[in-house]
Order: sequence, then structure tokens, then C-alpha cells
Amino acid sequence: MDAVAQNIRCSHCGAPVEFKPGELIATCKYCGFTTVIETGQAFTFDHSLLLNRFDQTQIETPIRDWMRGGFLKPGDLAKKAKLSEKNLVYLPFWVVAVEAKTTYKGIFERITPAIVKEGKLEKEYSWLVLARKASDFPTREYNVPLEGKIPFDFRKIEGFAKVLNSEIDRDYALELAKTQIEAHHRFLLQQDVDKILESKTELNLKQMVYLHAPLWFIKYEYKGNLFQLIIDGATGTALKGDIPSAKFGLL
Repeated sequence: MDAVAQNIRCSHCGAPVEFKPGELIATCKYCGFTTVIETGQAFTFDHSLLLNRFDQTQIETPIRDWMRGGFLKPGDLAKKAKLSEKNLVYLPFWVVAVEAKTTYKGIFERITPAIVKEGKLEKEYSWLVLARKASDFPTREYNVPLEGKIPFDFRKIEGFAKVLNSEIDRDYALELAKTQIEAHHRFLLQQDVDKILESKTELNLKQMVYLHAPLWFIKYEYKGNLFQLIIDGATGTALKGDIPSAKFGLL
């Protein structure tokens, strides 16, 4: 069950701003003013929005296209699958634009004798951090179309859509991004060395953006079983989907 919603008064228009326990940042659905819940003060960071391109009828086109594509799917999936739920949710993200530099020392064992190698790994990222604590959303597979973002405008959000608030603040999102980038760089270093002896990653933060993005959460029925699919509402791209096997559940 969902946690019981609470509310505070919007300091901009006075309307009730609904939030749930654990959420730290809330946006007024009447005027679009974004508030830090603990203090009631205005949210001072860049708040952006990606626009949804599909209504509840149009979204069926990318859904059926996904069902028809790929050799692993049953040939009659697009024809026989019945859509049982089509929910548009605006998920909150922190987009962390950084320059990341890792200096490392390791042992290269693919030749004899093994040698010690030192070097630097430098990359730029717009690293995506989901601003919800408990979720299996495929963040790393989501190639956010940042070129399409606009300043947050509550008037652009459909009345039937659900807007989720952030459960993590800016500082925690930055720490998460740093931890994830460090782990990613250690993975990349395995292409250059077999054993990592030392590594140190430094981040140069360029910008952080709080972003709401439209995602369609789809449930469909095929041969008596229910499956799920996530579609990016800004591009129509399928991010994650359950694929029925010929006889039983999932591949």
C-alpha cells in the first residue's frame, strides 16, 4: 500500500502541496512552485522537465512496435497481447554533469613477466541519479534526452499523470554519483590492468539539474500471464520489458 499522503501550504500560492513520508522536495500542482519540505523554503536549484509526446492512445504505437521487434519475442505478441494498464509517471532525477579523473596503478598480467602500469582515466558525464530510494528502474539504460529539457512548467503535465517527488537531496545525489562513477571507472580499468593496486577518482562538478522525466509504465497480458514494460515518454524508446517465452513466463 502507498504511504499516507501529507501536505503543507505552498509558500507561493497558498494551495496544499501533497507529499508522502520520505519525500524531501515537493512541487505544487497548482502553480508549479518547488519547495524543500523540511524548511518550507523555495527550492533554489535548476528544476527542469522533459515533455511527454504521447497520450493514452498514441503510446500504443511504440508499445506495439516493441512487441513486433526482436527475434526473441513470440511472433503473435503484438497481435494478441492485451494492454491492461498504461500509467504515465513523471519520475524525479538528479543529473550530475561532471568531469571525472581517475589516477591508477595496477598490474598487467597478460604478458610474461607481468608489469606494473600507471595512468589516468578521464571522462565527462551527465550522470543520472534516480531521486527515489527504492526502485528497480533501469537508470543506466536510460539515455536521457537532455537536449529536450525545458524549465519545469506544471501546465505541461497531463492531468492523468502522476508526479513523484524526490526522496534524496542534492548532496546525497552527488555522493551517490561519485560512488557510482568510481565503481564504473574501476570496471573500465580492468581493460587496462588485471589487478588494481591503487586508484583515486576526483570529480569536477560542472552542474546539477533536478529533472522530472515522463515514463510510461505498461502492463500487458499474453496467454494468461501479466508482463511489464517501461517506455520513455519523451522519445518512445522501450527501456525495459518482460518478454514472454513460448510456453511459460519470462525468458
